Parts: sequence; structure tokens; C-alpha cells
Amino acid sequence: MLWRFLPFIAALAWGLLVWRFSVWRTARELDARSVELVEPRLRPVLNRMAAALDLPRIRVHLYDVPQVNGLAAPDGRIFITRGFLERFHRGEVTAEEIASVIAHELGHVALGHSRRRQITFAVENALKAGLALTIGRFIPRFGGSLAAFLTGLVTSRLSRGAEFEADAYATALLAKAGIGASAQKSLFGKLERLSGSGSAMPAWMMSHPKTPDRIRAIEANQAKWGITD
Repeated sequence: MLWRFLPFIAALAWGLLVWRFSVWRTARELDARSVELVEPRLRPVLNRMAAALDLPRIRVHLYDVPQVNGLAAPDGRIFITRGFLERFHRGEVTAEEIASVIAHELGHVALGHSRRRQITFAVENALKAGLALTIGRFIPRFGGSLAAFLTGLVTSRLSRGAEFEADAYATALLAKAGIGASAQKSLFGKLERLSGSGSAMPAWMMSHPKTPDRIRAIEANQAKWGITD
């Protein structure tokens, strides 16, 4: 009886192994291409967020790539890219907008999204294997592709949910720090231009919510929590 579940167990184990390798490879890349961020003009907003979190300081690392992005590593470290910092130096983004990115990445860490993604990735592999076997009985040539498409829809939805959660965390933190959510919303208005991330892909296939949806969600949280800009 147990043998029937062996493909799913193997797929689950493989997913966990691939995830751990990905984490190790990411950590090596970040270690090799990053240093701790030292930018005096960002220190005031970082200190305000640290005080709101009752922390002595918030440590941020600078990832030496030209893209405009922020990220939370699986080990809990927070990064902004050199491309983002260069836009700050040019006056294209403000210190408060950079702070909103850091607050968002702190949200991913605080809400355990990396651990959730690990579990989701492993389950996705098992689900993909199960669907491929099941669908393959009826559509032999396309079972694997259709299974990958269906599981991709599920994981994209989960990813969008995590982004909304991190946005909400950032809104609350920025309000508590006295920075406000206006910078968070204004940055979203700039990101597609800065990063070239505009997409005609349908919202239900995207791993990140569309910008207007994120802004509406922030404003809904502001109204619910009585937060003004």
C-alpha cells in the first residue's frame, strides 16, 4: 500500500533538497557580492523604524547588482541593490521610499515567508508529480505540462498573498515610526519605470500583485487602522 505514495514522498523530499541547495547557493552569492550598507542619509529613517520595533538598529546590506530591488534572504538578512541606492543618490527616490522597501522586506522575515515558501516549494513538487501521474493517464503527452501550469497558478496566488501581507506589515511599521505610508505608495508609482518590470501578463498568473491593487490594499488598511499619510 505504501508503494503507491512513494512517488509523492520522493517528490516532496526532492523539493526540500532543491530548496536547501537554492538557499545555500543564494547565501554564497549574497556573501560574495554584498557589504553592510553605510549611508548616513538613510540612518535617520532606519533609526526611526528600529525604535518602532524596539531594536538597537536595523542592519541592511548592499547587494552589488544594477537592478532596482530589495530582498529578504532566507537567513533573515535584508538587502537593497546597488541599482536602488544609485537611484537614491540621483534623487529619483527618497530616503522614506527606501525605508518602505526595507520595511516590506522586514515584513517577509517577521511573517516567516521564507519558511512558508520552503514548505510550499516541496508540496508543489509533490502536487506536480501527483497531477502529472493523474492527468497523464488521460492526456499522456501533456500531463506534465498541464500539471506544472496548474501548480504554478496555485503558487503564484500564494506568492501574491505574501506580498500583500508584507505590504501591510510595512504600512503598520511606517506609521508607527512616524514615516507614513505616502512614501510606500509613491514608490509603487515609480517602480515599473525604475525597474522595467511592467507586464501585460494577467494578474492571476503573476507572482506579485499589480501596482494599483497593492496601492488600493494599502489605502484600505490605512482606512481600517485609522492611519493617515
